[in-house]
Amino acid sequence: MTNNDIFKKLRVAHKLRDDDMVKILALVDFRISKSELNAFFRREDHPNYMECGDQILRNFLNGLIIHLRGPMPKKGEKKSNPNTSKNKTQKKSNK
Repeated sequence: MTNNDIFKKLRVAHKLRDDDMVKILALVDFRISKSELNAFFRREDHPNYMECGDQILRNFLNGLIIHLRGPMPKKGEKKSNPNTSKNKTQKKSNK
């Protein structure tokens, strides 16, 4: 399975359009045009076909993580979850 195949399957699985994919790549500061992006999804025998390199797929996967999960918190910052506060847990256990 090639990088192009993986890229196509991710596109279909997440129902992404060209604009979405360009924005996802922009999240990791990787600029690409729609025409360059479409070259990855063409058939191998097409004259404008382009092989998807490891760098492009890696950047897309990193951007997809940010797109789906949100940006990674900086070191020292804790992600606060209001549903797991100690006060709520203590109140429930006292009843």
